Amino acid sequence: MKAIKYVLILTVLGGIVNGCWAAEKISEDQKTARQAIVKGNNEFALELYAKLRTQEGNLFFSPYSISTALAMAYAGARGETESQMAKALHFSTTPSTTGGFANEFGAIVKDLNVRGAKGNYELNVANALWGQQGYGFLAEFLGLIKKDYGGELNEVDFINASETARQTINSWVEKQTRNKIKDLIQQGVLNSMTRLVLTNAIYFKGNWARQFEKDKTKESPFTLISGKEFNVPMMNQTAEFNYMEADDFQGLELPYVNDELSMIILLPRKVDGLSSLEEKLVLEKFSGWLSELGKRKVIVSMPKFRMTSQFSLADVLRSMGMTDAFSEKANFSGMNGKRDISISAVVHKAYVDVYEEGTEAAAATGVIMGVTSVMPGQIPVFRADHPFLFLIRDNKSGSILFIGRAMNPAA
Repeated sequence: MKAIKYVLILTVLGGIVNGCWAAEKISEDQKTARQAIVKGNNEFALELYAKLRTQEGNLFFSPYSISTALAMAYAGARGETESQMAKALHFSTTPSTTGGFANEFGAIVKDLNVRGAKGNYELNVANALWGQQGYGFLAEFLGLIKKDYGGELNEVDFINASETARQTINSWVEKQTRNKIKDLIQQGVLNSMTRLVLTNAIYFKGNWARQFEKDKTKESPFTLISGKEFNVPMMNQTAEFNYMEADDFQGLELPYVNDELSMIILLPRKVDGLSSLEEKLVLEKFSGWLSELGKRKVIVSMPKFRMTSQFSLADVLRSMGMTDAFSEKANFSGMNGKRDISISAVVHKAYVDVYEEGTEAAAATGVIMGVTSVMPGQIPVFRADHPFLFLIRDNKSGSILFIGRAMNPAA
């Protein structure tokens, strides 16, 4: 049996991002291609959430970050491996004739940094490759990753010093996420068979367009699905927001400064209604809920919360149809001209902190919407005092950047 060298795909969230193509002038072909990529990423986001929601407790991750890291691996995939990845990740196989998939995907990523550098919020998206020294990666592959994804190759020695390599990569991640994500790669994940680690790190810190006043934050009861109650700090304000109602849930949009990003919160009517809401969360319905959002004055109460989530995604991705990439059938010959490497692990870690002024790191709050049923003149009350779903969305491109749920804000 031939030896298989391993590729570790690593995606880490230190914050919230947005993604679009703000000031860049693009052709209709490019616009169509990027819209197809965004639609595919959003479909993957909600399908991945459906897989991960079976876990108990709080949940938070960045499907956008995961898609970006895997897109770099996709650049080296060929044959059936490439086809399976495209199907599982919903990667568009027919982007514009001028750029190609990597070019158009990379253009969306680059725009995040362009807008993040303007000073309205702090945003940094970074990609990097960590390859075995002297391994012989193809210049074409390295050139594409550098040009389209901004990822430089850093040579390390997995064969003789895998622990040193692990510490080096973790230090890079820690630096890129302002020390929010530490020890991303656990001991034992890297070994002498590792040949490549692909990393994506994201950091965001932004203020709400309409901030909550600290002196209005009060200890109030939050009810778990079990029915147990305990006090948490609840932020309060009354202002105009995009809001919607359906029979079984309420939806609220909390914009960040400049309205370029928003947190969408989807709050079930019933304390134990989150599971039912999650089952409905598919792209077509979600898009319909967004279309029902309308501006009105709302009394808002929501908890301050902070959470960290960490995942190993290999089994989940296999279950979504990406099987060959993790086996001896893997064909990543676009990386080195050979068929001797496969993916050994996909590691993801996310951090979120939601507070009165705004959000830091990988934070998101999701609001789901439906048919408005509030009587004219009546101010609706949106009180998130039981488990809810939340996500962060880039309003310009429509990209779902982060998604999660708050089962217990104090956990």
